[in-house]
Formats: sequence, structure tokens, C-alpha cells
Amino acid sequence: MMKSPGLAAVLSFFWTGVGQIYNGQILKGLILIVVQVINSLLMLVLIGFITYPIVWIWGMYDAYKTAERHNIRQAY
Repeated sequence: MMKSPGLAAVLSFFWTGVGQIYNGQILKGLILIVVQVINSLLMLVLIGFITYPIVWIWGMYDAYKTAERHNIRQAY
């Protein structure tokens, strides 16, 4: 079954980790969700304002690229 890289990225845009879950990477998605909860709490001590967007952007990128790789594997 083909995965939509755009949908995976959009899902991760709205909630980090959901794009990974869509791609079938359940554990990675759950870990990213937990990391973002921790990053949200870290905003109380300011470091979260740096770590949260980094993980958020990486989550979108990773979801997109993983869906692309999945589609390439499905094509062959």
C-alpha cells in the first residue's frame, strides 16, 4: 500500500509523531510524542523553545522521507 509523503508530513505538522505512526513506525511515533511532551515542559526553563521546534521540524522531514522510501520499496 502506497503512503502519501505529503499527508505524513502534514500529520506530523499538526502532532509530532503521528506521521511516523501513519507510516507504520508505531514505536518511533510514540517516542516522538513523548519527547514533545517533555519539550513542552522544558519550555518552562526556556530550553524547550529551542528543542521543541527542532524535533517538530525533524519529525515532519522524517515522516515525509520515510513515506517516500516506503513507496520506492513498494514499486519494486
